[in-house]
Amino acid sequence: MPERSRFAALVDATAPKLADPGQDGRPTQAEAEDAVRTLLRWAGEDPYREGLLDTPRRVVKAYGEFFGGYGTDPVELLQRVFEETDGYDEMVVLRDVDFESHCEHHMVPIVGRAHVGYLPGRRVVGISKLARVVDAFAHRLQIQERMTAQIANAIHHVLEPRGVAVVIASQHHCMTTRGVRKVGAAMVTSRMLGAFRDDVQLRREFHALAGLGD
Repeated sequence: MPERSRFAALVDATAPKLADPGQDGRPTQAEAEDAVRTLLRWAGEDPYREGLLDTPRRVVKAYGEFFGGYGTDPVELLQRVFEETDGYDEMVVLRDVDFESHCEHHMVPIVGRAHVGYLPGRRVVGISKLARVVDAFAHRLQIQERMTAQIANAIHHVLEPRGVAVVIASQHHCMTTRGVRKVGAAMVTSRMLGAFRDDVQLRREFHALAGLGD
């Protein structure tokens, strides 16, 4: 099976690339701004008062940044690899990767850090690409469990390493600013593949290098 097809079959790609505005049913810029005005009216505001006149445009522009991951292909990000490593086969860890995502249930922020590690097989990838893969999945409507799996699966199926480890810790504003309002509560998820799933000592080494303790 071709690389791209195999990845698509194994990773829950809930967010395909979006069409250009106005095509395939995607709303235009004007329609999106009108939707913001509707929400402002629903909240009891006047979208045409001076302070809110430019708010719809700003909100739509912000959404373009928040959800830019829909237009980013993680496979392409990981395609440029390096095979001249002088036999390096130890763990590669990128820790403390800050990210902002949005909860798909309430469309409010998820703010946290990702720690990503892998055991190279035949090749390695630039560390900035690992951070970009985190952002590609974070900049979509998400649940943390799926995002964790997507990051690990993408690295595993494109780089074909001997193992992949991903740990994410974040705060969900859907439970800190509304609902149960538990400020300071953090959610932690992990995905271990290959050698990291099978070897307890290896997982401990990853946790230590990522600053996570035992």
